[in-house]
Amino acid sequence: MSDLAASADARRGAAGCGLDILHLDMDCFFAAVEVLLDPGLAGRPVVVGGTGPRGVVASASYEARARGICSAMPTAVAKGLCPQAAFLPGSFARYAEVSRCLRELLTTVTPLVEPVALDEAYLDVSGSHGLLGSSVEIAHALRGRVRDELGLECAVGVGRTKLVAKLASKAAKPVAGPSGVVPGAGVLVVHEAAEQEFLGRHPARALPGVGARTAERLARFGISSVADLAVVSRESLVRLLGASAGRHLHELASGQDQRRVEPVREVRSLGHEETFATDVRDADELERHVRATAGGVASRCRNAGVMARTVTLKVRYADFSTVTRSLTLRAPVASSSLFAEVAAALLRELGPVRGVRLVGVHASGLVVDGGGGSRQLQLFEASGFDPSGPGSGWTVERRSEVETVTEAIRGRYGARAIGPAAAVLVPGAAPASVDEGRRA
Repeated sequence: MSDLAASADARRGAAGCGLDILHLDMDCFFAAVEVLLDPGLAGRPVVVGGTGPRGVVASASYEARARGICSAMPTAVAKGLCPQAAFLPGSFARYAEVSRCLRELLTTVTPLVEPVALDEAYLDVSGSHGLLGSSVEIAHALRGRVRDELGLECAVGVGRTKLVAKLASKAAKPVAGPSGVVPGAGVLVVHEAAEQEFLGRHPARALPGVGARTAERLARFGISSVADLAVVSRESLVRLLGASAGRHLHELASGQDQRRVEPVREVRSLGHEETFATDVRDADELERHVRATAGGVASRCRNAGVMARTVTLKVRYADFSTVTRSLTLRAPVASSSLFAEVAAALLRELGPVRGVRLVGVHASGLVVDGGGGSRQLQLFEASGFDPSGPGSGWTVERRSEVETVTEAIRGRYGARAIGPAAAVLVPGAAPASVDEGRRA
């Protein structure tokens, strides 16, 4: 636990446990940013995601949701539901920049901000009341500032715990249905006395840790809501789900959520995946995709100020079977050329190419780059991972300079503006959908 979080705990202990946890969730974030960039889209159904035959919806405006479109839906299905919608591939660089501005705004309210994704965050405002008023006042002020300073809408939940605050923010959002869009409250406060009733009316799936399989198992015993869970003994849940999951769900259903707002979250892995519009069967083309993907992951590592010890390649075939190969290196790296070479070597280990629908490259074993990362190349040249080859004349410093300049060009003109020749993608080979990476 951080020193900031510990200090907040001490303040709450002295003053009694109040409604100090806020959860802020942006409305239809990706789609809303696209409307912000192109006001002509205002009022239209807007869908962001993969635009190819295998693409999926990443975000949909409320106008699109009213027509039955939702996140994770195949784009082809969404087009059938609403062919007149604006279908956009999206720009994750733009979304990340707006997210950065949002986080800067939130940290002016409290240093205890825990980003969960680009479009949501928890805040602990226990130390902000003296300057900014009650938690409810802070929540309303935040909504106003997000609207005025970013031009976007959000919902804020206020509660005693992270679980309650998150469920409250969701309940405060607009609701889209066949009859149109019904505005939400914007801010929803759940007082301690009303917690159990509020939690109880949610489905069990609303609790962290309850996935499809767990929900199905619970349903077989007549447990479908949080209220049902709350009356089941901890011992029974442990027998049903195992010690860890059983205790965890019993506590959450009873309103016990000990999770603190942590302003610094450790990044465990960074990754990037591409789903192809048509299966790739050519070995050279597949290697170009793998190299380009690996270079993008290395770039994200450098931007995050970290280096990786392990590089993992993921390949999903046309029959949906998936294989992974990993290599743990002797020293952490963040070089695009080395990432690409390692990923390509892992690909060659898989043997002859058959139809491939997805490739991904992930970096793990992350460590903070202490500034000496440029020396890493010598280690891998000795290990056979020298992207330039012997006698090329490329020095460690020169390769570092090239990657620095390349990074600047990509930042200004886009991820595909420049790259190594070995990773150049053939025309028409753009991915149907892109996963810009996950934080574990």
